Amino acid sequence: MHEKTALTQDAASYDAWYDSPRGRWIGTTEFAQLATALDARACETLLDVGCGTGWFTRRFARRGLAVTGLDIRGDWLSFARAQPGPAAQWVAGDARALPFADAGFDHVVSIAALCFISDERQAVAEIVRVTRRRFAIGWLNRTSLLYRAKGRHGGQGAYRGARWHDAGEVKALFSGMAVRELCIRSAVFLPSAGPMARLAERMLPRTLPLGALIVACGEKRR
Repeated sequence: MHEKTALTQDAASYDAWYDSPRGRWIGTTEFAQLATALDARACETLLDVGCGTGWFTRRFARRGLAVTGLDIRGDWLSFARAQPGPAAQWVAGDARALPFADAGFDHVVSIAALCFISDERQAVAEIVRVTRRRFAIGWLNRTSLLYRAKGRHGGQGAYRGARWHDAGEVKALFSGMAVRELCIRSAVFLPSAGPMARLAERMLPRTLPLGALIVACGEKRR
């Protein structure tokens, strides 16, 4: 699981973590999970809610999607704008009140960002509102080894203050919303990123809700 933002962490050091061997493996593993869940096609539109430095946003752009990254922190968006890569839109905004029209994006993604804000259900409702086709939202998983190492007693380091959920709690956040085929998957079962972690990632089923990143994916009901 990537070291998702503590507010005191600067954008450059956060983004640089993905250049480390562990960060690169965890980031690409999480991205693969999200990309599979969305099954997006080139030229479709995608919104990344809580995009931070845009590490995931840029990777979706490299797949030919028309991407928009939204974050509440202007300095992090400035960092994202300065990075090389395919064109992207960067918008300052609050996940709980997205400044976009209903069904404004084919796909919406959010990666371990909602667990750092209050009123997650409102943010989920906003994501569903602006989705036209599919969404994939990742949370920190309380039934993971990462939680036992980093999440207990208020969290350590970049995880301090984060909310951790199990699969049932994640599903409950969607109660009464216009979604269908909601499914729960997970990734990064062993966050050490060593040989055993890579083997476990290949062998364990994605439906096993024990990975550090737990992902809720589904379709907008029309």
